[in-house]
Amino acid sequence: MFEVFKKELTELLRDKKTLLFVVVFPIVVFPLLFAVVAFISSQAALDAEQKVNTYVIINGDYAPEFTDKVFYHKSFELYKGDKTFNSVEELKTGVNAGDIDMGIYLPSDAVQTLNEQQQSEWQVVFNDSKSINFLFERVKELAKEYSDTLQESKLLSFGIDKSAQEAILKPVNVVKVDTADKRENLGEKVGGFLPYLLIPLVLVGATYPAIDLGAGEKERGTLETLLLTPITRTELVLGKFITLLTTSIASTTITVISMGCWIALALAFADLEFIKAAFSTLAITDLLMIFVLLLPIAATFSALALAISIYARSFKEAQNYMTPLSMVVFFPIIISIMPNMELTSKTAFIPVTNVALAIKEIVKGTVDYTLVGLIFLATAFIAGALLAFCVKWFNREDVLFR
Repeated sequence: MFEVFKKELTELLRDKKTLLFVVVFPIVVFPLLFAVVAFISSQAALDAEQKVNTYVIINGDYAPEFTDKVFYHKSFELYKGDKTFNSVEELKTGVNAGDIDMGIYLPSDAVQTLNEQQQSEWQVVFNDSKSINFLFERVKELAKEYSDTLQESKLLSFGIDKSAQEAILKPVNVVKVDTADKRENLGEKVGGFLPYLLIPLVLVGATYPAIDLGAGEKERGTLETLLLTPITRTELVLGKFITLLTTSIASTTITVISMGCWIALALAFADLEFIKAAFSTLAITDLLMIFVLLLPIAATFSALALAISIYARSFKEAQNYMTPLSMVVFFPIIISIMPNMELTSKTAFIPVTNVALAIKEIVKGTVDYTLVGLIFLATAFIAGALLAFCVKWFNREDVLFR
């Protein structure tokens, strides 16, 4: 068995593609990919926030204070073109044509409607898909300031001073008293997405080498030679399985270490308090517990990938089978971040979901160690069953020589 393991591992290490997927991708590509996505997202949000939007206000003289606030705001610039706008429909046409970014329609004098005990409804016309909602929120904020001013003046005219206005307008003030500590709050936000990184990496570390160990042997014509050696088929399967388990865990470990190094490097050059707070709460024991939970799931993926590869006739056919497998693995992870999904004695038996929930609870610092043990045993049982199936699969001639 160990001779097969050494032979397969040596061949994989000689394969440049395997080294690319198992070593280079985790060290460089994945961290770089996350960094690029984060940079592009933040840059897009920054550009949207700093963009100066062209606007038109119809009936701006109904609220001159508000009109002045918009005019002097750094995010808005008054339209200076030749077109005229007199209705909401014309504002819509102007926005869709790209002549203006936003139009504001004031149908009536806000002061007059307030005196008549009515509410003035203003309409903001814009394309919400392009503004990331910054535009509307800014106008809404300026309108609220103007509305608060009118409200205060009206209440003062009724003889209600400023100190009493707040109590009248908001007689009950609800204050949140959070019993969760800082780690639990951050863990709920960060811990739910950590499985999105770790579990797919465990799968990637097993699937690509598995294709070469099964279907690759068939294509190269070396499977028949391997079967003639004085080694039982069970030992052959176990040797290949241990090889996949090694590459899967190695890929995940390298990725975690690489991510840690990149984060430490980023913190050395930037003051990222949120990242510091999120990762400083994790102890070595927590990281070890996450690693231990990943072992049986790595064994599960390794056994499943090897069974699929053994069944496939060619390298290409094996690749086609692995793609749906990757998609199927993501569904249990998605379930783990759904609202009200918690780690319980029931969810501890849902494959993949249980590990994802456990990782989140570990990051939060609220994990139940009994459930962690239950998850480990349940996942190990599934891995053992799949490995037994893989051994049986390898002993069938109609599977090996399809």
